[in-house]
Amino acid sequence: MPNFLPVDQQLAYIKKGAAEIIRESELRERLEQSLKTGKPMRVKTGFDPTAPDLHVGHTVLIRKMKHFQDMGHTVIFMIGDFTGMIGDPTGRSVTRPPLSRADIERNAETYKTQVFKILDPEKTVVDFNSRWFSKFTSEDFIRLLARFTVSQMLEREEFHKRFHEEKPIALHELIYPIVQGYDSVALQADVELGGSDQKFNLLMGRGLQRDYGQPSQVVLMTPILEGTDGVQKMSKSYGNYIGINEPPQEIYGKVMSISDELMWRYYELLTDVSTSAIETMKAGVASGREHPMTLKKALARQIVQDFHSAAAAQQAEENWARQFQKDEVPENLEVKTIARKDLQVGSDGASPETAPIRLDKLLLLAGLVSSASEGQRKLKEGAVYINGEQQNKPAISLSSSSVDLVLKLGKRIKRVKLT
Repeated sequence: MPNFLPVDQQLAYIKKGAAEIIRESELRERLEQSLKTGKPMRVKTGFDPTAPDLHVGHTVLIRKMKHFQDMGHTVIFMIGDFTGMIGDPTGRSVTRPPLSRADIERNAETYKTQVFKILDPEKTVVDFNSRWFSKFTSEDFIRLLARFTVSQMLEREEFHKRFHEEKPIALHELIYPIVQGYDSVALQADVELGGSDQKFNLLMGRGLQRDYGQPSQVVLMTPILEGTDGVQKMSKSYGNYIGINEPPQEIYGKVMSISDELMWRYYELLTDVSTSAIETMKAGVASGREHPMTLKKALARQIVQDFHSAAAAQQAEENWARQFQKDEVPENLEVKTIARKDLQVGSDGASPETAPIRLDKLLLLAGLVSSASEGQRKLKEGAVYINGEQQNKPAISLSSSSVDLVLKLGKRIKRVKLT
């Protein structure tokens, strides 16, 4: 039987970093019931395996699962291998292309590996919603869909906007919230976790559970994490993400690049540090007792350790100090190999070995920017260095012997070998 903490202590831990709880009074009742009976709550989070790699923005939810797990409750990591074939319309202005079964299965395997960097694999229930939907008959689907109207679905912001802009809404998209809601029925969830952009879908589960004679789940929503720029949500498409499978040095450097203000947000959503401890750190900075750089290093070290190891975090910190505090190139820096022909501009008679190379393309292929236009902008800003020399021209000529380059953009650094 789990040894549950007092309800008030559990609530304080659960509420850390939560954007909204529907309803907190019901959550307290569930916690009190668990404490009384010794029966853990069933806490569900669903992930559609739409991409093979997760970034730390995705782990905000996974960490909240860990908080429930730490307190003795049963967490269910539900992989939406069925809903993944529909495609979640959340935040989409056009229909999401359905994934193939092969893509879903491949991505699902990588998800399981990645989430266990935070969750305890021995205590985590992994389930797939194809387990129940593969058994659904045509009649079962008709009975499920008959509980809802088209007007109810059009209340969803994305659908409402697309309808008035006369943009297509595919029929299978309309059933996505309903199918996600039924997952909670099938799993008899006490609590469902999701991002604040998932509110419509999460509330579907509450309503459907009532319809099927179950107590309505509590909905806990987490904020959408800002990327390293502190403005846009974290996303690969914005180039402001920190991938949990990235090398330790990359993760450490990206965390160190964030603003001091954003650091507190990352402490809140990406660590298990208590709210009171974070407030103490803030007070220390305000009074001058603590330096933000020291606390940011501790944050970067912790995040690297979560996804790699303590030794890797220590090495990343030493390399970062060597690079930025002693102006040295870190040891064991990953080498990126790039073909000269992929960088060349008009050679004007120059040999392939000496033809000018495009620096925006070099930055893109080295993984320092997300697009050539971003590379051009960084060059104009004077933020790019090659072998210690500032670069602001769109292209440069290199001798045939210049094949090993050290690229530096802000606080990020890459070693490149030209072939």
